[in-house]
Amino acid sequence: MNDRYLSVDQVAELLGTTVRFPRRLIEERRIRYVKVGRHVRIPDSAVAEFVSSHTVEPIRRPRARYGRAA
Repeated sequence: MNDRYLSVDQVAELLGTTVRFPRRLIEERRIRYVKVGRHVRIPDSAVAEFVSSHTVEPIRRPRARYGRAA
């Protein structure tokens, strides 16, 4: 219960997107949210979970010992 609850506008600003993107996430139920009357609030931890679950790590390829032949 120590989460900070963010409005859709705040989440959009935090993610650097338009307001339409978090609203679509809510509609498709791809992110946790809380309804308080007619207001929708998204826990700060839900935003962090969403970002971490969609983060793509780079592939580390071993370097070749010798350069390419031309």
